[in-house]
Amino acid sequence: MDGQIFASCGVGLAAVYVPAENGRELRLAEVVEDADRRLRAPTAYDLVGHSPVADACRAGRPLWLTTKDAARYGLRGHVPAGTPDDAVSTDTVSMGALPLGGEARLLGCLLVVDRAGGGFGADQRTLLELCAGQTAAGLGKAGARLTDRTETAPRLRSALLPARGGCFVLTPSTGHIDVDTAVLDLFGIPPEDFDGEISALLECTVPDDAPALMSVVVPRQTNSDQHLAFRIRRRNGELHWLDLRCRVLAGPDGRPQRVLGVVSDASRLRPSADDVSLVQRLSAALSGATTIRDVSRVVVDSLRAPLNADRIAVAELEGDHLVVTVLDPPEPDAWPQSWRSEWRSEWPDASCHALPTLQNTLREGHVGLWPAGVELEPNLKGIGPGGLAVLPLRADGRMVGVCLVGWDGEHRFGPGDRSLLTAAAGVMGQALARAHALDAGHELAAMLQRSLLPRKLPELAGGVAVARYLPATVGLEVGGDWYDVIPLSDSHVVMVIGDVQGHSAGAATIMGQMRTAIRAYAVEGHPPDVVLAHANQLLVGMETDLFATCTYVDLDMEEGTAWVVRAGHLPPLLRLPDATTEEPEIEGGPPLGVIADGEFPMTQLSLAPGTLVTLLTDGLVESATLHLEDGMRAVRKLLAAADPSEPERVADRLAAGTHQRHDDVAVLILRYDGMQVRPVRARWAVWRLPDAVMHARRFTARTLRDWSVTEETDVALLIVSELVTNAVAHTTGEVRLNLTLTGDRLRIAVNDASPRTPVKAESVDWEETGGRGLLLVAAMSAAWGSVPLSGGKQVWCDITLSPRDELAHDAGPACTP
Repeated sequence: MDGQIFASCGVGLAAVYVPAENGRELRLAEVVEDADRRLRAPTAYDLVGHSPVADACRAGRPLWLTTKDAARYGLRGHVPAGTPDDAVSTDTVSMGALPLGGEARLLGCLLVVDRAGGGFGADQRTLLELCAGQTAAGLGKAGARLTDRTETAPRLRSALLPARGGCFVLTPSTGHIDVDTAVLDLFGIPPEDFDGEISALLECTVPDDAPALMSVVVPRQTNSDQHLAFRIRRRNGELHWLDLRCRVLAGPDGRPQRVLGVVSDASRLRPSADDVSLVQRLSAALSGATTIRDVSRVVVDSLRAPLNADRIAVAELEGDHLVVTVLDPPEPDAWPQSWRSEWRSEWPDASCHALPTLQNTLREGHVGLWPAGVELEPNLKGIGPGGLAVLPLRADGRMVGVCLVGWDGEHRFGPGDRSLLTAAAGVMGQALARAHALDAGHELAAMLQRSLLPRKLPELAGGVAVARYLPATVGLEVGGDWYDVIPLSDSHVVMVIGDVQGHSAGAATIMGQMRTAIRAYAVEGHPPDVVLAHANQLLVGMETDLFATCTYVDLDMEEGTAWVVRAGHLPPLLRLPDATTEEPEIEGGPPLGVIADGEFPMTQLSLAPGTLVTLLTDGLVESATLHLEDGMRAVRKLLAAADPSEPERVADRLAAGTHQRHDDVAVLILRYDGMQVRPVRARWAVWRLPDAVMHARRFTARTLRDWSVTEETDVALLIVSELVTNAVAHTTGEVRLNLTLTGDRLRIAVNDASPRTPVKAESVDWEETGGRGLLLVAAMSAAWGSVPLSGGKQVWCDITLSPRDELAHDAGPACTP
């Protein structure tokens, strides 16, 4: 050890002290003495005594002493008072004591002495503090406590102070750099060939490491320390690792003015071939992990066996809480009691404030290693009574999580453990941050998809509808699957399911437009084939390259008749009351958006009460490893074994087992039960005659008499008068009166050819002759409203009836005068 770096900083003696096994003193581990050996270092310092080393370690910060300051400690030359005079020169000296390590764990102390006695300047202090960082890395690599200097120091000599290296001062604005000849020797550049420009050193850097080195050459932040290891290739072709630590100093304007740093040979800090192989395998395994839970499981599977660890925990850092994503072993009794008390559902959620040692380690950002016997808080000691490693996980300059590795039996940390775990922590941190972003992006995509789907399905008279939607787990882009259940008038219900081509925001946009358009066309009263024809023309007119598939089922809940239209989509599957299944032959049309004048033929089905009608998208039955025929066969088999009385559970079983999904999955199930109370209907076409309202009232009175409705007749006649009068007076074209009796509810509806929605007046001038009709309708009915129909609208109101006798007879077809 020739002390090149220390000599360039004006140091006449440098000594490294490390904690002894008893923990009460620091013992000399390595020393660089001046040439004439007139300065000598003591063999030990008492940590509770009065000395520069002890005071600096207790304060946790460097202590700089001039000759006058040293005299207050009773120092002559550089030994404690009382040392024989022939052991040291009586020259005055200045000195510095620099603690190694952080608050969580003291690794040792670096003592530097200057014979000049004038004290170290600001630049010298900065460079020596950077040298202390390099020395701390050497101590971490060694990972040992000394019991006897003469026995242990030679073993550690190659692991502590850097054997080769030097200092530099860089001016970022000009690119000029002042370097020691030792630095040029590391780069393999003869001093006579060096022109003082940083570009000469950058030319030797391996291209892959140049971007990291440029953060030093062109710094953005001031008064900040940077540390990096990089590779250079000398002129003779040799590849070497170098370790660089630097500090950026600001000028009067607050901008970076100078960069002070030290460079040393980093070969002593590089991991072994086995360690590199382990990190490479871990990196390769993490490259395929897309979720936080996947990352955590890969970490456990990759590290537990090679490290022979008994426990591994991986946690995300959210604010001041650690949200644990995986514990191995997963049994609660394998972890400390305080962790078990925090158990929430499956995983614990612990506060950093309850773990001060862990909190300090995360703040410092360095791997912490605690062998057996070290006093730790119970929350941590119970994880690794034989040894504990805490790996802070950093990514993009911020702390994202932590990994804890614990051993039950005594674990001796070897020289390569810190470098191995540091390298593994870097890979894990990047993977955890990437997975967090993927999880957040996937959740955002799923939220967008869910916002375009029905929040809940309507309650149906004569059936129960349930749906399940699962977004793809592979990839982030939102898909285009959709479904809907649309109640129509006259006890009809529409089931529709579809899939827009591709996975993108464009597909989601088309999906939302298609769902809205189909719902609007259905509510207007168009037949199924016309609904899809209109939707097809709409999509063709959007001038998009995307197309959509769709299956549309219009089910009459009274009669059990279903009209099915298929536009390039899978047909419905039927589970019959006798537990058999069918895949009915449904004549199909082209996908929507392909042919402007495409035809969409209808197929009629007859359903018996108790039938399950299942619509699905191809993500459930087809994939790269599953043929469509096999997938449909599997769904039919599951439906045959299902209990139709619990359609929710049937939908859950269909959606189960699709954890790794390359496509979205949508399932829509309707159990058709039939109407327990079948509605009775009557219709009347209103003639545009002066006495049109009178004829409508007579038709209503005659119909209600046939239905045994007597007490509410006057109310019904008044409502009919108002609705028919409004339709005849304010619209043109055909007007129809519809009466529907369902149990104890009578619905009166009037259809007209005007799309204008009636508006109830907020206030009425009672001296006017009009404007009171809708107020009367609203006052006398249980509910009222207006819905658009093809080419017009329907205004309806419901009247709640009192109990009455059985109907004399069912009403026949609508009467048309």
